[in-house]
Amino acid sequence: MTLGALLAQQAQAAGDHPQKATAERPNIIFILADDMGYGDLACYGNQYIQTPNIDRLARTGTSFTQAYAGSGISSPSRCSLMTGKNSGNTRIRDNQCYAGGMTGLKISPKGDTTIVRRANLLPEDVTLGTVLSRAGYRTCLVNKWHLDGYDPQAAPNHRGFDEFYGWTIATVHSNSPYYYPYYRLHGDSLINIKENEHDAHVRHNTEISTDDAIQFIHRNQDRPFFLFLGYDAPHEPYNIDDTSWYDEHGDWSANTKRYAALVTHMDYNIGRLLGTLDALGLRENTLVIFASDNGAAVMAPLKELNCGAGLKGRKGQLYEGGIRVPLIVNQPGRVPARQIDNLVYFPDFMPTLARIAEGEDVSRTSHLVPRDTNGMDISPLFYGKDIDTDSRDLYWEFPGKQRAIRSGGWKAVTVKKGAPLELYRIKEDPLEQHNLAAEYPEIVQRLDSLGHAMRTPSPNYPIDDE
Repeated sequence: MTLGALLAQQAQAAGDHPQKATAERPNIIFILADDMGYGDLACYGNQYIQTPNIDRLARTGTSFTQAYAGSGISSPSRCSLMTGKNSGNTRIRDNQCYAGGMTGLKISPKGDTTIVRRANLLPEDVTLGTVLSRAGYRTCLVNKWHLDGYDPQAAPNHRGFDEFYGWTIATVHSNSPYYYPYYRLHGDSLINIKENEHDAHVRHNTEISTDDAIQFIHRNQDRPFFLFLGYDAPHEPYNIDDTSWYDEHGDWSANTKRYAALVTHMDYNIGRLLGTLDALGLRENTLVIFASDNGAAVMAPLKELNCGAGLKGRKGQLYEGGIRVPLIVNQPGRVPARQIDNLVYFPDFMPTLARIAEGEDVSRTSHLVPRDTNGMDISPLFYGKDIDTDSRDLYWEFPGKQRAIRSGGWKAVTVKKGAPLELYRIKEDPLEQHNLAAEYPEIVQRLDSLGHAMRTPSPNYPIDDE
């Protein structure tokens, strides 16, 4: 019997005879915010935005201070997370591609339309959904995917996930208007949110997404499940009618109030989700992970609310403000309450979640993770153990435009095409204020060579130095 046939047989057996999740082989819920800055949460130092439910996850779980997204922008960051590869090896390395892919219509937050080219995940790409489905988990992705380009057959339910409720790039009107959508995909079927008909602002997308997630949990409470909940908040346009949490701040602009409200409204709905786990008796058998896909956008109130926690840069850049993100893991009775500074990043989640899904039977899914992934199993850090994650090298790129390499305490980065690498002692200088490239040219050269060795050419992103 071939390995593929054996895996299919195991997955079928798990589906025929589902067993409830246990503390040792838990349900997994991954919650991903969109364009939320490193400094947006009270538990990460914010003094303005109210996030009591996420703060409680941090207070009773483990939070990471040196966690990195897969990229500084949505599609490549999510591709890195989903496939376990850095952005020099992923299928999707920027929101748009330079060649190949498919062309389609892009609608800006202001309603302007342009024709752009995008890459998409292919059937041969192994995703988190693929891995955890084969491990016997019922898998579901709710809301934002952003890895389908303009191919409707590249939606989550065609790339490893059993269920999908949300919107795709390919179906351009499936999330329009933003945050109060009238259209929504349930698998391949386009449905209507009747309450939002004629541009009515009745059901906010954060609420719709949470409802979809809660219903999935109810349906699958008697078997192990993996739920990926990709909220839109607080991505622009900052569209939310209820800003009551912040109306007392008369000196805040309407934009600032709406941004903060989007974060707090998301936090409220995360509280609803956690309440469902408690009510169903699933909380101790569920690992909850929270992160953001990249740093805060230029439209965010970076100065007013300190969204970037003083870090240099923003969304779309490989400075710390674009790629360092909050990361919290929580499972009562299993994950200790602590804050740690281990170096971790999005490619780590494929081997990590595969290992957690193995439970006691390591051999059963040990071959599910492709050998060409770039991450490492960081699950020991979730459960109170200390492992060395800092002596490895990490890489990011926007092909032909920006590059960043972390090696130990050093970081080399350039955010302009053709500009030389800057060099920072990143642990001592997390704000990237002191460029040491002129003082340590040999380290710059070493990190430059490392970066070139950690990437592979891509037909979708041909660049001059390949």
